[in-house]
Amino acid sequence: MLLVGLGRATRLLRFLTDLPKRYTGTVVLGVATSTLDASGDVVGEWDMSAVTVDDARRVVAASLTGDILQVPPMVSALKVDGKRLHELARAGVEVERDPRPVTIHRFEVTDGPRPSTLSIDVTCSSGTYVRTLAADLGVALGGGAHLADLRRTEIGSFTLADAVALEDATPEHALAPVDALRDYPSVTVDADGARDVGHGKRLTLDPSAMPAGPYRVVDADGRLLAVYDGNRPEVVLATG
Repeated sequence: MLLVGLGRATRLLRFLTDLPKRYTGTVVLGVATSTLDASGDVVGEWDMSAVTVDDARRVVAASLTGDILQVPPMVSALKVDGKRLHELARAGVEVERDPRPVTIHRFEVTDGPRPSTLSIDVTCSSGTYVRTLAADLGVALGGGAHLADLRRTEIGSFTLADAVALEDATPEHALAPVDALRDYPSVTVDADGARDVGHGKRLTLDPSAMPAGPYRVVDADGRLLAVYDGNRPEVVLATG
C-alpha cells in the first residue's frame, strides 16, 4: 500500500509519511541474510526447528514492543556522509549506524505458512524497519532470521479498503487535500483569517484552541488552506 501525491498536493506527503504504519510478513527462522530479507545472500544458518510461537511471543513482549532502539539496515535509504546506506552496501562497504528510537505499538506473532516460519502483524511508528525487527527477533531466539512476504496494509487511518490497484486508478479516486490529511485535527478560519493564511501569516488563536502538532487550516467551505504547527505555517496551499 502506497499513498501517492498529485500536483501541489505532493507538498503534503511528508505529513502522511509521519503517520503510523501496519505491516504483515513472514519471519524465516534459522537463516540470516545480508539484506535482512529474502533478496540477500545467506550469511548464517542455525537449526531453530524447536522454536515455538510462545517462545517468539515472550521475546516480543520482553524486548520488541513499545519504545525501542533500532539500528537501521545497510540497505536503507538513510544517508551517512552524504551517501545513502544502500549505495554503500552495493559497493561492499559497511559503516557504523547509530540506533534510532522507534515505537512498536503492536507486534502479533502466529504460526507461519511453512515450517520454521512465523507470521507477524506489526503496527509501528514511521521510520521503523520491519526487516530489522525480524532479524532482531531471530537473534533474541538464539539464532538468526530474515523477513519475507512483507506487505504494508495501513498508513494512519488508510487501509486496504481505501486502496485501488495502480492500473485501475482514475482521477475519480483522488482525494481532496483536506481528506488526504484526515488523520490531523483542523481549525476553521473566517474570510479574514483565510486571507492571512494565504499570505503565510501567523495565526492568532487562543492557545487552548490550538491543536498540538501539525493541524489543517480550512475555510468556511471546508477547503484546505494550509497546514500549521503552532501559529506558524508549514505548508500553504491557498494564495493571498
